[in-house]
Amino acid sequence: MAEFEIRNASARDIALMRDWAEEEGWNPGDSDRHAFAVADPAGFLVGRRSGEPLGCISAVRYGVGSGFIGFYITRPSVRGQGYGMQLWRAGMARLDGRVVGLDGVVDQQDNYRRSGFSHAWNNIRFEGAPGAGAVRSEGFALVDAGTIPFGQLTAYDRRFFPETRGGFLAAWTSLPGRTAVAALHEGELRGLGVIRPCSGASRIGPLYADAPDVAAALIHSLAASAPGTAVAVDVPDHNKAATDLMQELGFVPTFETARMYTGPVPEIDGRGLFGITSLELG
Repeated sequence: MAEFEIRNASARDIALMRDWAEEEGWNPGDSDRHAFAVADPAGFLVGRRSGEPLGCISAVRYGVGSGFIGFYITRPSVRGQGYGMQLWRAGMARLDGRVVGLDGVVDQQDNYRRSGFSHAWNNIRFEGAPGAGAVRSEGFALVDAGTIPFGQLTAYDRRFFPETRGGFLAAWTSLPGRTAVAALHEGELRGLGVIRPCSGASRIGPLYADAPDVAAALIHSLAASAPGTAVAVDVPDHNKAATDLMQELGFVPTFETARMYTGPVPEIDGRGLFGITSLELG
């Protein structure tokens, strides 16, 4: 029997991983892979048998103490044959010694617990289109995030994520077809949102805001840059203000994942996290 080999993914492999994620119904961004490769170029693994790719996983390192598992997929025709477990072990070995996070489908929680993960919260995907009515933006202004000093932008992102991720953030906010909007009050950031085209609903993430009215204004502004399409936001269910806002805007839940960690839940500004960046990289 041919040996199953796990190696670093090529650019072509990462594009294939995106296609596989779409087949799973995850609605990945059209250009997410370009930002993912910046986050950790060696963090994407593909398993092959006789040269044929059969599965993949991402095991991305952040800083010195964090990591994130994503893109954990084996092809339907070879599931149950042990290839997925080999990929899992390779990914986790790459992140050994770090606090590792993942966003997994809810019915796999028990499997992840057996691998040392604990439940932190659920992310609920809300989809819809915000109404066309006026949006309050008193006390802050919405501006192109590309005009914000980058150090200020990365420091703000760090409030909501366990590590600084400047290179990834630069790519994520500036890839073609994307719109990144910041909310400012007297020069201070009060919110940030990015929308990107996807095969289905355009997805907003991250969505950070100091208050629900800031988040609502960002959603309206971002949705206006993608007219004629639904938008989606993956909302942490521990932020009741965020889930309430999505319902007020007429969005409906369509998908759910479990955020889990191998160690302590990172200390972040959970009240200001209205939408995570991505299911694949946290």
